[in-house]
Amino acid sequence: MADLASVGRLVAVTFTDLPGWADDDHAAAFAAFRRSAVRLVEKPPTGKLLGPDAAALADKGRLALALSETVDAAAARAFFEAHFQPFRVEPATGDGFITGFYEPEVEARLRPSLAFPVPILAPPAGLRELTEADDRRNLDPALTWAIDDGGRLLPCPERGAVMAGALDGRAAPIAHVASAVDAFFIHVQGAARLKLPDGEVLRVTFAAKSGHPYFPVARLMLERGVAASPAEATADALRAWLAGLSPQERRAALSRNRSYIFFREAPVPDPALGPVAAAGVPLTPGRSLAVDRALITFHAPVYVEADLPGGPFRRLMVAQDTGSAILGPARGDIFFGSGEAAFAAAARVRDPARFALLKPREG
Repeated sequence: MADLASVGRLVAVTFTDLPGWADDDHAAAFAAFRRSAVRLVEKPPTGKLLGPDAAALADKGRLALALSETVDAAAARAFFEAHFQPFRVEPATGDGFITGFYEPEVEARLRPSLAFPVPILAPPAGLRELTEADDRRNLDPALTWAIDDGGRLLPCPERGAVMAGALDGRAAPIAHVASAVDAFFIHVQGAARLKLPDGEVLRVTFAAKSGHPYFPVARLMLERGVAASPAEATADALRAWLAGLSPQERRAALSRNRSYIFFREAPVPDPALGPVAAAGVPLTPGRSLAVDRALITFHAPVYVEADLPGGPFRRLMVAQDTGSAILGPARGDIFFGSGEAAFAAAARVRDPARFALLKPREG
Protein backbone atom coordinates (compact mmCIF):
# COMPACT_ATOMS: atom_id res chain seq x y z
CA MET A 1 0.00 0.00 0.00
CA ALA A 2 1.32 3.46 -0.93
CA ASP A 3 2.23 5.99 1.73
CA LEU A 4 1.48 9.69 1.49
CA ALA A 5 5.07 10.73 0.74
CA SER A 6 5.24 8.42 -2.27
CA VAL A 7 1.97 9.79 -3.66
CA GLY A 8 2.39 13.50 -3.10
CA ARG A 9 1.59 16.16 -0.57
CA LEU A 10 -1.18 18.55 0.39
CA VAL A 11 -0.24 22.20 0.89
CA ALA A 12 -2.62 24.44 2.83
CA VAL A 13 -3.78 27.49 0.87
CA THR A 14 -6.54 30.06 1.19
CA PHE A 15 -9.59 30.42 -1.01
CA THR A 16 -8.13 33.63 -2.43
CA ASP A 17 -5.22 31.50 -3.70
CA LEU A 18 -7.62 29.61 -5.98
CA PRO A 19 -7.91 31.41 -9.35
CA GLY A 20 -11.53 31.98 -10.28
CA TRP A 21 -12.93 30.99 -6.88
CA ALA A 22 -14.90 34.20 -6.40
CA ASP A 23 -16.48 33.89 -9.86
CA ASP A 24 -17.64 30.27 -9.58
CA ASP A 25 -21.30 29.29 -9.26
CA HIS A 26 -21.12 28.10 -5.67
CA ALA A 27 -24.86 27.42 -5.57
CA ALA A 28 -24.42 24.77 -8.27
CA ALA A 29 -21.52 23.24 -6.34
CA PHE A 30 -23.58 23.22 -3.15
CA ALA A 31 -26.46 21.42 -4.90
CA ALA A 32 -24.05 18.66 -5.96
CA PHE A 33 -22.52 18.46 -2.49
CA ARG A 34 -25.96 18.30 -0.88
CA ARG A 35 -26.81 15.27 -3.03
CA SER A 36 -23.67 13.68 -1.67
CA ALA A 37 -24.67 14.72 1.85
CA VAL A 38 -27.71 12.46 1.75
CA ARG A 39 -25.45 9.49 1.03
CA LEU A 40 -22.80 10.67 3.49
CA VAL A 41 -25.26 10.56 6.36
CA GLU A 42 -26.86 7.25 5.32
CA LYS A 43 -23.62 5.45 4.50
CA PRO A 44 -20.36 7.28 5.31
CA PRO A 45 -17.57 6.43 2.85
CA THR A 46 -14.24 4.86 3.70
CA GLY A 47 -11.57 7.46 4.32
CA LYS A 48 -8.68 7.40 1.84
CA LEU A 49 -4.99 8.23 1.92
CA LEU A 50 -5.28 11.90 0.95
CA GLY A 51 -8.56 12.26 2.81
CA PRO A 52 -10.61 13.94 3.91
CA ASP A 53 -11.63 12.12 7.09
CA ALA A 54 -14.94 10.42 6.38
CA ALA A 55 -16.57 11.17 9.75
CA ALA A 56 -15.65 14.85 9.55
CA LEU A 57 -16.96 15.01 5.98
CA ALA A 58 -20.24 13.38 7.11
CA ASP A 59 -20.57 16.06 9.80
CA LYS A 60 -20.37 18.75 7.11
CA GLY A 61 -22.93 16.80 5.12
CA ARG A 62 -25.36 17.04 8.03
CA LEU A 63 -24.86 20.81 8.10
CA ALA A 64 -25.60 20.99 4.37
CA LEU A 65 -28.81 18.99 4.83
CA ALA A 66 -29.91 21.41 7.53
CA LEU A 67 -29.98 24.13 4.87
CA SER A 68 -32.51 24.47 2.07
CA GLU A 69 -32.15 22.32 -1.03
CA THR A 70 -31.48 25.52 -2.92
CA VAL A 71 -29.34 28.32 -1.49
CA ASP A 72 -28.11 31.42 -3.27
CA ALA A 73 -24.55 31.78 -4.49
CA ALA A 74 -23.46 33.96 -1.59
CA ALA A 75 -24.78 31.56 1.05
CA ALA A 76 -23.24 28.58 -0.73
CA ARG A 77 -19.85 30.27 -0.93
CA ALA A 78 -20.08 31.19 2.75
CA PHE A 79 -20.87 27.54 3.58
CA PHE A 80 -17.77 26.18 1.87
CA GLU A 81 -15.47 28.90 3.19
CA ALA A 82 -16.73 28.49 6.75
CA HIS A 83 -16.58 24.70 6.87
CA PHE A 84 -13.67 23.73 4.61
CA GLN A 85 -9.96 24.45 4.19
CA PRO A 86 -8.44 24.13 0.70
CA PHE A 87 -5.22 22.16 0.20
CA ARG A 88 -3.29 22.28 -3.05
CA VAL A 89 -2.61 18.76 -4.35
CA GLU A 90 1.05 18.39 -5.36
CA PRO A 91 1.80 14.95 -6.86
CA ALA A 92 5.13 13.29 -6.06
CA THR A 93 5.73 12.70 -9.76
CA GLY A 94 4.27 14.17 -12.91
CA ASP A 95 1.69 16.89 -13.29
CA GLY A 96 -2.05 17.14 -12.86
CA PHE A 97 -4.23 15.97 -15.72
CA ILE A 98 -7.94 16.19 -16.52
CA THR A 99 -10.20 14.31 -18.93
CA GLY A 100 -13.94 14.25 -19.53
CA PHE A 101 -16.65 11.59 -19.51
CA TYR A 102 -20.34 11.43 -20.33
CA GLU A 103 -23.39 9.16 -20.31
CA PRO A 104 -24.00 7.70 -23.78
CA GLU A 105 -27.52 7.65 -25.19
CA VAL A 106 -27.81 4.59 -27.42
CA GLU A 107 -30.64 2.86 -29.29
CA ALA A 108 -31.21 -0.60 -27.80
CA ARG A 109 -33.52 -3.58 -27.81
CA LEU A 110 -34.40 -6.03 -25.06
CA ARG A 111 -33.97 -9.00 -27.40
CA PRO A 112 -31.09 -9.67 -29.79
CA SER A 113 -31.49 -9.36 -33.55
CA LEU A 114 -29.32 -8.95 -36.64
CA ALA A 115 -29.59 -5.19 -36.18
CA PHE A 116 -28.96 -5.26 -32.41
CA PRO A 117 -26.64 -8.22 -31.71
CA VAL A 118 -24.31 -6.92 -28.99
CA PRO A 119 -25.35 -7.56 -25.36
CA ILE A 120 -24.96 -5.29 -22.37
CA LEU A 121 -24.39 -7.88 -19.65
CA ALA A 122 -25.23 -8.15 -15.97
CA PRO A 123 -22.48 -9.77 -13.85
CA PRO A 124 -22.13 -13.54 -13.81
CA ALA A 125 -23.02 -15.20 -10.50
CA GLY A 126 -20.30 -14.94 -7.88
CA LEU A 127 -18.26 -12.15 -9.48
CA ARG A 128 -16.88 -9.91 -6.74
CA GLU A 129 -14.03 -7.58 -5.93
CA LEU A 130 -11.05 -9.27 -4.31
CA THR A 131 -9.92 -8.35 -0.81
CA GLU A 132 -6.61 -8.64 1.02
CA ALA A 133 -7.99 -11.66 2.89
CA ASP A 134 -8.57 -13.70 -0.29
CA ASP A 135 -6.30 -16.59 -1.24
CA ARG A 136 -4.89 -15.42 -4.57
CA ARG A 137 -2.29 -18.14 -5.07
CA ASN A 138 -4.02 -19.56 -8.16
CA LEU A 139 -4.87 -16.18 -9.66
CA ASP A 140 -2.97 -13.69 -11.79
CA PRO A 141 -1.55 -11.11 -9.33
CA ALA A 142 -2.94 -8.35 -11.56
CA LEU A 143 -6.55 -9.48 -11.07
CA THR A 144 -8.77 -7.22 -8.95
CA TRP A 145 -12.06 -9.16 -9.34
CA ALA A 146 -12.80 -12.89 -9.58
CA ILE A 147 -15.70 -15.35 -9.58
CA ASP A 148 -16.33 -16.94 -6.21
CA ASP A 149 -17.43 -20.47 -7.07
CA GLY A 150 -18.41 -21.88 -3.69
CA GLY A 151 -15.24 -20.63 -2.00
CA ARG A 152 -12.97 -21.36 -4.96
CA LEU A 153 -11.84 -18.21 -6.77
CA LEU A 154 -11.79 -18.40 -10.56
CA PRO A 155 -10.70 -15.72 -13.04
CA CYS A 156 -13.47 -14.08 -15.01
CA PRO A 157 -13.00 -14.33 -18.79
CA GLU A 158 -11.34 -11.26 -20.31
CA ARG A 159 -12.91 -9.00 -22.95
CA GLY A 160 -11.97 -10.99 -26.05
CA ALA A 161 -13.32 -14.22 -24.57
CA VAL A 162 -16.55 -12.58 -23.40
CA MET A 163 -17.08 -11.07 -26.86
CA ALA A 164 -16.61 -14.57 -28.28
CA GLY A 165 -19.34 -15.96 -26.01
CA ALA A 166 -17.42 -17.27 -22.99
CA LEU A 167 -20.19 -16.12 -20.62
CA ASP A 168 -23.18 -17.08 -22.77
CA GLY A 169 -25.76 -18.57 -20.43
CA ARG A 170 -23.85 -17.37 -17.34
CA ALA A 171 -24.23 -13.59 -17.61
CA ALA A 172 -27.73 -12.32 -18.40
CA PRO A 173 -28.15 -9.64 -21.09
CA ILE A 174 -29.90 -6.50 -19.89
CA ALA A 175 -30.36 -5.22 -23.44
CA HIS A 176 -28.70 -5.32 -26.86
CA VAL A 177 -27.10 -2.50 -28.88
CA ALA A 178 -26.25 -2.22 -32.56
CA SER A 179 -22.46 -2.31 -32.52
CA ALA A 180 -19.42 -3.36 -30.55
CA VAL A 181 -18.26 0.28 -30.68
CA ASP A 182 -21.45 1.45 -28.97
CA ALA A 183 -20.98 -1.22 -26.30
CA PHE A 184 -17.32 -0.36 -25.83
CA PHE A 185 -18.04 3.32 -25.19
CA ILE A 186 -20.76 2.33 -22.72
CA HIS A 187 -18.11 0.22 -20.96
CA VAL A 188 -15.55 3.02 -20.93
CA GLN A 189 -18.09 5.52 -19.57
CA GLY A 190 -19.54 3.03 -17.08
CA ALA A 191 -23.18 3.98 -17.71
CA ALA A 192 -25.73 4.63 -20.44
CA ARG A 193 -29.26 5.64 -21.33
CA LEU A 194 -30.58 2.83 -23.50
CA LYS A 195 -33.41 4.08 -25.70
CA LEU A 196 -36.06 1.45 -26.41
CA PRO A 197 -38.58 1.51 -29.32
CA ASP A 198 -41.58 2.37 -27.12
CA GLY A 199 -39.90 5.55 -25.92
CA GLU A 200 -38.82 4.07 -22.60
CA VAL A 201 -35.29 4.87 -21.45
CA LEU A 202 -33.49 2.11 -19.59
CA ARG A 203 -30.61 3.48 -17.53
CA VAL A 204 -27.72 1.22 -16.62
CA THR A 205 -24.62 1.79 -14.55
CA PHE A 206 -21.49 -0.07 -13.47
CA ALA A 207 -22.06 -3.23 -11.44
CA ALA A 208 -18.79 -5.17 -11.70
CA LYS A 209 -15.82 -5.83 -13.97
CA SER A 210 -13.72 -8.74 -15.11
CA GLY A 211 -10.81 -7.54 -12.99
CA HIS A 212 -8.22 -7.83 -15.75
CA PRO A 213 -5.93 -4.80 -16.30
CA TYR A 214 -7.32 -1.85 -18.22
CA PHE A 215 -5.65 -0.94 -21.52
CA PRO A 216 -6.46 2.37 -23.26
CA VAL A 217 -7.44 1.32 -26.77
CA ALA A 218 -6.66 4.82 -28.02
CA ARG A 219 -3.00 3.91 -27.56
CA LEU A 220 -3.34 1.65 -30.59
CA MET A 221 -3.88 4.75 -32.70
CA LEU A 222 -0.40 5.90 -31.68
CA GLU A 223 1.16 2.47 -32.18
CA ARG A 224 -0.25 2.28 -35.70
CA GLY A 225 0.47 5.86 -36.70
CA VAL A 226 -3.20 6.84 -36.92
CA ALA A 227 -2.57 9.60 -34.37
CA ALA A 228 0.71 11.47 -34.18
CA SER A 229 0.44 12.37 -30.49
CA PRO A 230 -1.70 11.58 -27.43
CA ALA A 231 -3.45 14.92 -27.95
CA GLU A 232 -4.81 13.59 -31.26
CA ALA A 233 -6.00 10.28 -29.78
CA THR A 234 -9.22 11.79 -28.48
CA ALA A 235 -12.45 9.91 -27.86
CA ASP A 236 -14.14 11.20 -31.02
CA ALA A 237 -11.12 10.23 -33.13
CA LEU A 238 -11.09 6.80 -31.47
CA ARG A 239 -14.78 6.22 -32.17
CA ALA A 240 -14.36 7.13 -35.83
CA TRP A 241 -11.27 4.93 -36.20
CA LEU A 242 -12.90 1.90 -34.60
CA ALA A 243 -16.03 2.30 -36.72
CA GLY A 244 -13.88 2.24 -39.87
CA LEU A 245 -12.13 -1.06 -39.10
CA SER A 246 -13.24 -4.42 -40.44
CA PRO A 247 -15.16 -6.58 -37.93
CA GLN A 248 -12.10 -8.77 -37.37
CA GLU A 249 -9.76 -5.79 -36.90
CA ARG A 250 -12.26 -4.13 -34.57
CA ARG A 251 -12.61 -7.24 -32.41
CA ALA A 252 -8.81 -7.55 -32.16
CA ALA A 253 -8.43 -3.86 -31.24
CA LEU A 254 -11.13 -3.94 -28.57
CA SER A 255 -9.76 -7.19 -27.14
CA ARG A 256 -6.50 -5.43 -26.30
CA ASN A 257 -8.40 -3.96 -23.34
CA ARG A 258 -8.83 -7.12 -21.29
CA SER A 259 -11.07 -5.35 -18.77
CA TYR A 260 -14.79 -6.01 -19.34
CA ILE A 261 -17.58 -4.09 -17.59
CA PHE A 262 -20.88 -5.51 -16.32
CA PHE A 263 -23.96 -3.43 -15.57
CA ARG A 264 -27.12 -3.15 -13.51
CA GLU A 265 -30.29 -1.18 -14.03
CA ALA A 266 -30.20 2.10 -12.11
CA PRO A 267 -33.22 4.36 -12.68
CA VAL A 268 -32.69 8.09 -12.02
CA PRO A 269 -36.02 9.95 -11.72
CA ASP A 270 -34.55 13.35 -12.67
CA PRO A 271 -33.55 13.32 -16.37
CA ALA A 272 -31.35 16.38 -15.80
CA LEU A 273 -29.01 14.29 -13.64
CA GLY A 274 -26.57 11.64 -14.72
CA PRO A 275 -26.33 8.02 -13.64
CA VAL A 276 -25.92 6.78 -10.09
CA ALA A 277 -22.17 6.27 -10.00
CA ALA A 278 -19.56 4.76 -7.69
CA ALA A 279 -20.28 7.06 -4.75
CA GLY A 280 -23.96 6.11 -4.79
CA VAL A 281 -25.44 9.43 -5.93
CA PRO A 282 -26.66 10.71 -9.32
CA LEU A 283 -23.98 12.65 -11.14
CA THR A 284 -24.40 16.38 -11.79
CA PRO A 285 -23.23 17.62 -15.20
CA GLY A 286 -20.27 19.94 -14.80
CA ARG A 287 -20.03 19.38 -11.05
CA SER A 288 -19.29 15.67 -10.55
CA LEU A 289 -15.68 14.53 -10.69
CA ALA A 290 -14.24 11.03 -11.01
CA VAL A 291 -11.14 10.57 -8.85
CA ASP A 292 -8.72 7.86 -7.81
CA ARG A 293 -10.83 6.12 -5.19
CA ALA A 294 -7.74 4.69 -3.48
CA LEU A 295 -6.52 8.20 -2.69
CA ILE A 296 -9.45 10.60 -2.33
CA THR A 297 -12.52 10.05 -0.15
CA PHE A 298 -15.80 10.00 -2.05
CA HIS A 299 -18.02 13.10 -1.67
CA ALA A 300 -15.07 15.42 -1.01
CA PRO A 301 -15.24 18.87 -2.64
CA VAL A 302 -12.38 19.36 -5.12
CA TYR A 303 -11.50 22.61 -6.86
CA VAL A 304 -10.32 22.14 -10.47
CA GLU A 305 -8.34 24.61 -12.58
CA ALA A 306 -7.72 23.87 -16.25
CA ASP A 307 -7.74 25.46 -19.68
CA LEU A 308 -10.04 23.21 -21.71
CA PRO A 309 -10.81 23.27 -25.44
CA GLY A 310 -14.07 25.01 -24.56
CA GLY A 311 -12.35 27.70 -22.49
CA PRO A 312 -11.04 28.27 -18.94
CA PHE A 313 -12.42 25.88 -16.32
CA ARG A 314 -12.28 27.08 -12.70
CA ARG A 315 -14.84 25.17 -10.74
CA LEU A 316 -15.66 23.53 -7.42
CA MET A 317 -16.68 19.92 -8.00
CA VAL A 318 -17.55 16.89 -5.87
CA ALA A 319 -15.72 13.52 -5.94
CA GLN A 320 -18.60 11.20 -6.85
CA ASP A 321 -17.15 8.64 -9.23
CA THR A 322 -13.99 6.75 -10.19
CA GLY A 323 -12.60 4.86 -13.16
CA SER A 324 -9.95 2.34 -14.15
CA ALA A 325 -7.89 5.02 -15.92
CA ILE A 326 -8.20 7.60 -13.13
CA LEU A 327 -5.01 6.98 -11.19
CA GLY A 328 -3.01 9.42 -9.11
CA PRO A 329 -3.62 12.25 -6.65
CA ALA A 330 -3.85 14.99 -9.31
CA ARG A 331 -6.01 13.15 -11.82
CA GLY A 332 -9.67 13.85 -12.49
CA ASP A 333 -12.46 13.14 -14.96
CA ILE A 334 -15.23 15.71 -15.44
CA PHE A 335 -18.79 14.49 -15.97
CA PHE A 336 -20.25 16.55 -18.84
CA GLY A 337 -23.77 15.10 -18.98
CA SER A 338 -25.69 12.78 -21.31
CA GLY A 339 -25.97 12.35 -25.06
CA GLU A 340 -24.06 13.55 -28.11
CA ALA A 341 -23.62 17.15 -26.96
CA ALA A 342 -21.99 15.92 -23.77
CA PHE A 343 -19.83 13.52 -25.82
CA ALA A 344 -18.67 16.40 -28.01
CA ALA A 345 -17.72 18.42 -24.92
CA ALA A 346 -15.98 15.54 -23.15
CA ALA A 347 -14.25 13.89 -26.10
CA ARG A 348 -11.42 16.39 -26.55
CA VAL A 349 -10.64 17.08 -22.91
CA ARG A 350 -7.09 15.86 -22.25
CA ASP A 351 -5.44 18.79 -20.51
CA PRO A 352 -3.07 19.78 -17.71
CA ALA A 353 -4.89 20.71 -14.52
CA ARG A 354 -4.39 21.75 -10.92
CA PHE A 355 -6.47 20.47 -8.04
CA ALA A 356 -7.24 21.63 -4.52
CA LEU A 357 -8.84 19.22 -2.06
CA LEU A 358 -11.24 20.80 0.44
CA LYS A 359 -10.95 19.27 3.91
CA PRO A 360 -13.44 19.88 6.71
CA ARG A 361 -12.44 22.46 9.28
CA GLU A 362 -12.70 21.43 12.92
CA GLY A 363 -15.86 22.39 14.71
